[in-house]
Amino acid sequence: MTLRGKKYLEASKKLGIDKNKNYTIDEAFNAIVDSHYVKFDESVDIAINLGIDVKKNDQQVRGSVLLPHGTGKEVKILVFAKGEKEREALAAGADYVGQEDMITKVQQGFMDFNRVVATPDMMASVGKLGKILGPRGLMPNPKVGTVTFDVGKVVKELKEGKIEFKAEKSGILHASLGKVSFGSLKLKDNFTALIETINRLKPASSKGVYIKKISLSSTMGPGVHLDIIKLRNEIM
Repeated sequence: MTLRGKKYLEASKKLGIDKNKNYTIDEAFNAIVDSHYVKFDESVDIAINLGIDVKKNDQQVRGSVLLPHGTGKEVKILVFAKGEKEREALAAGADYVGQEDMITKVQQGFMDFNRVVATPDMMASVGKLGKILGPRGLMPNPKVGTVTFDVGKVVKELKEGKIEFKAEKSGILHASLGKVSFGSLKLKDNFTALIETINRLKPASSKGVYIKKISLSSTMGPGVHLDIIKLRNEIM
């Protein structure tokens, strides 16, 4: 049995949050913002249960989306590029740019970054970092646009709030929608952008209900379940 803190229980009771109830988008974000009780600016996260079979290669759901209001988190970008592309990445705001020297540095333990971009001609070398970057979800991937010669554009988008997402083995997709301080309207904008993108990525072979359940929560706050039927009428 999970024990909840006093403030957590007070916040849930104050707002009348019922774990067995399904809320509209507006009700959910208002509840999350209003239930904020800790001193730090909490992240607001989403968990989406998709009706897919992730064991099948043609039912993988993975992609990226530029959130209108960003995530509110500091983004430090490492770019692997050569020559003109190296200069382009720096001009766009990349925090670190390099080639073999940077690969060696990462192998030696350097991890002061949370996004990685690489030009295609660098991937043979960047592959050496697979065991380091892969488990952390940082390995550049052409499917989400982080393996590209258009490094300037990608770096700018990542700095502005472009996120990656991927359905896990259980078919559940997790992502961050921003901070509690954004307020309900901005969080809803980010939510809408993500859901619309996920809808566009629905596998053709996926049958039945695609988006089955959605839960929203802040870092320390209670989870709020969305009313999927009403959601479909609004934005799906």
